[in-house]
Amino acid sequence: MKLDLTGKVAVVSGSTSGIGQGIAAGLAKAGATVVVVGRKQNGVDDAMAAIMSQNPAASLRGVVADLSTEDGVATLIAAVPTADVLVNNLGIFNDKDFFSVPDDEWLHFYNVNVLSGVRLARHYAPAMTEQGWGRIIFVSSESGVAIPGDMINYGVTKAANLAVSHGLAKRLAGTGVTVNAILPGPTFTEGLKEMLADAATQSGRSPREQADEFVKTARPSSIIQRAADVEEVANLAVYLASPLSSATTGAALRVDGGVVDTLTM
Repeated sequence: MKLDLTGKVAVVSGSTSGIGQGIAAGLAKAGATVVVVGRKQNGVDDAMAAIMSQNPAASLRGVVADLSTEDGVATLIAAVPTADVLVNNLGIFNDKDFFSVPDDEWLHFYNVNVLSGVRLARHYAPAMTEQGWGRIIFVSSESGVAIPGDMINYGVTKAANLAVSHGLAKRLAGTGVTVNAILPGPTFTEGLKEMLADAATQSGRSPREQADEFVKTARPSSIIQRAADVEEVANLAVYLASPLSSATTGAALRVDGGVVDTLTM
């Protein structure tokens, strides 16, 4: 099975680190011209350099834009008017208690985690439809299915990703454009390491050990009993972006290590 995206342009939001950077790297390896998007120039430059260090032949473009805002989305659209693949990966999370999260933080999470993808899909999907081919992927989370009690605002926005992707897949039925969501579980990213930094310091564990311990204690239903690696999540996204996934649409595909304890979803 060869995942060939030669000649395709792929936009990956939030691709300067973590899962987004991993997906960008995977798409570039498959032959796509990948647009790396981040809020700061140095972040975009560093991500592109990291991808190029592993794949010198990678075809990359960098765009600096804050996609949590209408102006930021407009900046990206002006730089890249059309795309064959759109990966809505941009997202933020924290572990604040429900009663400590004010309205403005709820709105910020919604703008970053939900509206960024809505705005981008609204722009890029029509041209995909006209050409009769396209791939739209929303990076949701297992937290969108099993809302964690300590990350309710995050879980709600990730549930919204699932709703948007499923509804949009129906709206684009018969066009050749597929829309899917992937649901990562705890993944060993800089964001997870930062969230667990204090716990690692107190326990004396390495960041990786602390991440795996977090999975065992906070997500005990995990079957793999560890945090996933970024590449393990990216591999699923690259497949969904490829022509080989043509019969998969409207799906919510888990790459959560078995955290969600159900036979479906």
